[in-house]
Amino acid sequence: MLLIPCPFCGEREESEFHQGGEAHIERPKNPDKLSDAEWADYLFLRDNKKGLYLERWVHRHGCRRWFNVARDTATNEIKTVYKMGAKPPRGLTKGRAK
Repeated sequence: MLLIPCPFCGEREESEFHQGGEAHIERPKNPDKLSDAEWADYLFLRDNKKGLYLERWVHRHGCRRWFNVARDTATNEIKTVYKMGAKPPRGLTKGRAK
């Protein structure tokens, strides 16, 4: 069982959470000017790399708040969690470790 440290409630079982995809995806600045291909890229294409990955999670059976998780997808080890709106901790970059 994966234990996830919610930054608001503390460590809880994975079954209380829902993974919400890659973290730090920026919404297009001029959405009405995007082509269908550009919209498809924004909506569906994500990095999905093996190794350190920055993800969004929600504590759906707890505080119901969203937060970010830096998790190694090969080992499932959670490196750190941090609140939404915060930058990734130093030494982490989107999709991989520095």
